[in-house]
Amino acid sequence: MTGAGIDEARRIVVKIGSALLIDDGTGALRRDWLRSFAGDVARMRGRGREVAIVSSGAIAFGRRQLGLTGQALALEEKQAAAAVGQIHLAHAWQEALAAHGLTLAQVLLSLSDTEERRRHLNARETLTQLFGLGAVPLINENDTVATEEIRFGDNDRLAARVAQMVSADLLVLLSDIDGLYDRDPRLHDDARHIPEVSALTDDIRAMAGEPRPGYSSGGMVTKLEAARIAVGAGCAMIVSDGRTANPIRRLEAGERHTRFAPAASAGTARKRWIAGALGNDARIAVDAGAANALRRGKSLLPAGVTAVEGQFRRGDAVRIVGPDGAEIAIGLIAYDADAARKIAGRQSHEIEALLGYKGRDVLVHRDDMVEQGLREAALRDTD
Repeated sequence: MTGAGIDEARRIVVKIGSALLIDDGTGALRRDWLRSFAGDVARMRGRGREVAIVSSGAIAFGRRQLGLTGQALALEEKQAAAAVGQIHLAHAWQEALAAHGLTLAQVLLSLSDTEERRRHLNARETLTQLFGLGAVPLINENDTVATEEIRFGDNDRLAARVAQMVSADLLVLLSDIDGLYDRDPRLHDDARHIPEVSALTDDIRAMAGEPRPGYSSGGMVTKLEAARIAVGAGCAMIVSDGRTANPIRRLEAGERHTRFAPAASAGTARKRWIAGALGNDARIAVDAGAANALRRGKSLLPAGVTAVEGQFRRGDAVRIVGPDGAEIAIGLIAYDADAARKIAGRQSHEIEALLGYKGRDVLVHRDDMVEQGLREAALRDTD
């Protein structure tokens, strides 16, 4: 959805900074704020919107539980704090959302889960299924094992990867600042607020300041990096000060923020990503009926497959060719090569008996496929 705002977005990812959840002075959870935000989530859900939450705070919360306050933490101490904090934080979120009849689902990700193709596909399918079942995904970095993310990361970038993964319309970064300024407002009283960013130019990047001290590990530099990822995936992004209760309701009412406009629609951006994903010479040959169905925008069913050539793994990009050998499309395959050969030419209801497990009904879903003409156009656009 090009140009999506808070009122128009259908699928929204909201990132919560540590400073919003954890009191800077006591290290205690800000339960009143959490309850107010849960009310915002319930309100969005009541309007038919799908919401995922990327929550910081596990390390900040866990360090208090372990008595590690008032000191710089070594890496292994951060991992220990995360292991404790994740449990308490998830419970607090579950309690707050359950008060509104909402079901919480915790998903632990590292950046590599969003970048490596097969793991990306697995995580995307899980999150899509959770949306379909009416759950609210609560996403955290898998800090107990992902050392690089703890050292350099922040949930701004992870939230942008999640928004990219689920083809979100809007990413909202709730933080302790109300958007982008032309220079650091902590140092310059005359700093000018930037309400809208249409392109991430060098001048815009130069406006980023240093991260704030304390629990938050982000800062405007990481938010601009998140914007680069999000808008490139066709997802609008908003940076807003979320410290006051009901931050989403206040945002809907016109609270000051900075909005980053998407470069393209989420669907177009995903198609471009798939179009450039080919990494081997694997091919799926289909009959005339399947070829015609694919040209009409349908998914590829096993029944229409006449041959499976080459080696590939689930989530790889493969060429789909018609009876004459001409390429019809490229798509991300839902099975590895051996499984695809076993079910080729068979009906979808036979898959479980043939493979011994129930997989997807399609070999390539239409959302994971780019028709040849569109692929050529998408590749030209990226040149």
